[in-house]
Amino acid sequence: MTHLTMDQLLTLREPGKEPGVQGWRDHAEVCELCRAELERLDQRMARLRALPTLRPGRNRFAELQVRTRRERRWRQIRLFSLAGLGLAAAVALAVVLAPRFGAPAAPARLAEQQELDSIIASSRRLEGAIQDYNPEQRVIDGRTAVVAQSIEDKLARVDHQLQLVDLMDQRVRQQEALRLWRERVGLLNALVDVHVTRARSVGF
Repeated sequence: MTHLTMDQLLTLREPGKEPGVQGWRDHAEVCELCRAELERLDQRMARLRALPTLRPGRNRFAELQVRTRRERRWRQIRLFSLAGLGLAAAVALAVVLAPRFGAPAAPARLAEQQELDSIIASSRRLEGAIQDYNPEQRVIDGRTAVVAQSIEDKLARVDHQLQLVDLMDQRVRQQEALRLWRERVGLLNALVDVHVTRARSVGF
């Protein structure tokens, strides 16, 4: 059986009696697959019609300024994620070389290093999820923007603290890096939740 194309399904939703439309309509009534696809199309169009009408404000400078700041902040966050891999590598090297200089690496330190590597990998995955969602190019409501900006500000502070980890004593460097990266992943999780929850609330 030949099923209806998307163009034909869209035509069925329009008023009028174009040639062949009645045949398509008869097919949709007896074909479960095409009827289900037509119902999904109706539901999708209903959700789109239910979306609020977006009207541009009189002054878009403030909106552009906020978007520019958010894009700059995200560039900094992404750059720091790459720098974090270098930090993890440096800490790992210190753990590996410690036994050669008479300071055996305790199993606990090795376990911490493994956890640090795993957390940094999780951080990169979460950043990838946010980049795929591309919040900079989406229209968001005021409450979502405020919550997202608050989380991003906290991320910036954590990133600044992580930059100072290299200056710490080697004995506490790994533990402090682990604590800060845990906090960073928690904030990224919260940021993903904010955007995903908002997206679901409008039916997507």
